[in-house]
Amino acid sequence: MSIKYNVMIQKEENWYVAKCIDNNVASQGKTIEEAMQNLKEALKLYTQDEKPEQPKETFITTLEVAI
Repeated sequence: MSIKYNVMIQKEENWYVAKCIDNNVASQGKTIEEAMQNLKEALKLYTQDEKPEQPKETFITTLEVAI
């Protein structure tokens, strides 16, 4: 079984922080790829004792607003 999660990645100083916006599980890494792999492992641990539901697909973008 596989589940697609909605993930946000932000650069914070020397680290990339990957956060699942469906359940607030987060991890980090020195590269985007490492952060994603670490988040995948964290999500496996988070869901190991339960049967998770497929999250709703979410669209995330940026929006520029003149102020």
